[in-house]
Amino acid sequence: MNTPIRLSIFYGTAFFVIGVYTPFWPKWLSGNGLEPSEIGILLAVTTWTRIAAGPAVAQLADRCGNLKFIMIVLSMMTFVSFALYSLTSNYVWLLMVAFLLGCSFSPMLPLAETMTLDVAANTGITYGRMRLWGSLTFILAALGGGALLSLEARIKVPDLVLIGCITLILSCLLLPNLRQKKAPAKNYTGLRLLTKPIFILFLAGTGLVQGSHAAFYGFSTLHWASLGWSNTYVGFFWAEGVVAEVILFAFSGFLLRKFGISALFLIGALAATARWVGTGLATDLVTISILQMSHALTFAATHLAAVHFVRRVAPEGTANTAQSLYSAIGLGLSSAVLMSISGFVFQSSPAGAFYCMALSAATGLTILCILWKKWDGNRLAS
Repeated sequence: MNTPIRLSIFYGTAFFVIGVYTPFWPKWLSGNGLEPSEIGILLAVTTWTRIAAGPAVAQLADRCGNLKFIMIVLSMMTFVSFALYSLTSNYVWLLMVAFLLGCSFSPMLPLAETMTLDVAANTGITYGRMRLWGSLTFILAALGGGALLSLEARIKVPDLVLIGCITLILSCLLLPNLRQKKAPAKNYTGLRLLTKPIFILFLAGTGLVQGSHAAFYGFSTLHWASLGWSNTYVGFFWAEGVVAEVILFAFSGFLLRKFGISALFLIGALAATARWVGTGLATDLVTISILQMSHALTFAATHLAAVHFVRRVAPEGTANTAQSLYSAIGLGLSSAVLMSISGFVFQSSPAGAFYCMALSAATGLTILCILWKKWDGNRLAS
């Protein structure tokens, strides 16, 4: 089995877990008696944890160079986290389990991104062609999971997540044993990226755009359910957005050559601003569906530009840490803050939560315009 296929299998299993967790976990928590503000805090704890855990794990990976072993350990910890999550209803214990989940599952994806970009550079198979298999299984999980949960009352959300975690462990065992060049123990430069103005602009701009998905990830299922849409339709709404994402990733190489990193950033930020305003207003099937298709731009185009920007600017030997800083700060910090805010706003005004996300995306657009003007396209000095 060749290396790109092994990575594609990993993305497939990881995003099966995400495809069940993201749309249906908040509703499962709500069904167990939690308020929207409590759900927002619980989800934010996992996101906050990745801010510290992600870079710490990535620095370990940069220094030891053995990504496969680290990924196997993290996948096993993920299974334990979800198993514990489903065994208690005590809120304090749930907060502790959410913390453990943030230490285990969240750090895995930036490590996989680094591995995938290295393989893409060595094989000529684009990053998007491997990553799209994650999006495809997300569709399967969202559509199939929604239908299964609606039709079979005995099957619960944690059951599907735990099945996904078992396949995740198996996929990590199949990962290629790629040995990366170790970062030097002395004069390690990974965290020095946080002193570089270009990298700070990147983290702030992408963070506000990607973080603006917080209300969507945390509360769109509850919002659509309040409008009368069933689990089957909710799964369809989630899946169609990812279909558009798959199409974009399939043409990722062409889009990068045609538009470049900076233009993809701006397109994603503009689309996000419009999308969240529309989501706050939309109630009918057609409008919601059209807005969901824009996920290809708001998330996928922004993410595609971001991972290639990081690979382009990161000093040698710091690729894992650089990708993890994007995941932890550019995605995690902003998402944690905006998830907490959206939870409180959603409780009194569901549409207002999405309008707040539109403001976040518009601010990110402004910062990315500044980055576009200041970045010369070269790697940062160590």
